[in-house]
Amino acid sequence: MKGRRTLASSRAWVFDLDNTLHDALLHIFPRINQAITAYVMTHVGVDEAAANSLREQYWRRYGATLRGMVRHHGADPGHFLRHTHPVAELAGMVVATRGLRAALERVPGRKVIFSNAPSAYIHAVLNILGVTDLFDGVFSIEHARYWPKPYPHGFYRLFRHYRLAPRRCVMVEDSLDNLRTARRLGMKTVWVGPAGRRPAGVDAAVSSVLGLPRVLHKLK
Repeated sequence: MKGRRTLASSRAWVFDLDNTLHDALLHIFPRINQAITAYVMTHVGVDEAAANSLREQYWRRYGATLRGMVRHHGADPGHFLRHTHPVAELAGMVVATRGLRAALERVPGRKVIFSNAPSAYIHAVLNILGVTDLFDGVFSIEHARYWPKPYPHGFYRLFRHYRLAPRRCVMVEDSLDNLRTARRLGMKTVWVGPAGRRPAGVDAAVSSVLGLPRVLHKLK
């Protein structure tokens, strides 16, 4: 990690992590979902069905189970994150994409991770992927004061923290909701999604981050 520095003087690339730089659907998300449900069951004292119902309710209302647990059940955010993100198990769960490092090296400008995940998890995944040194910073859910994307609160904190000018930023994400917020705030947007699709409201679309160098001309 290169450490915090002012990024406003050049193009800044703001990358999501899960399902953007690596595939979290196969192993990691099922494990996290299992851990979150177990946490809700234990902390609230309900069965699995009720826990899943609460999770869905809080997800729809707050964008994350965490905010609902903190607001309605007094959960400690740090305790919740430590018990729901299996950092010690990640080495056998991360699905890396061959050529990721080479593709990122071909993208000129500063690079920052902006994720709804906790800091320890982000750093662990980047280390496993072998790309930690390519990023100038990590902006986690803790840095966003537990306001998840797509809420704008975390975006504003990101801009202030790194002294970013939104018009000089490109956000690379798999979530269209998150990209819509980014675009409203003045950022360029790249959607990472199924091949052949380019939803309205994004500046470019790629099926994998490996394709990012090929769309650089669309983001000037």
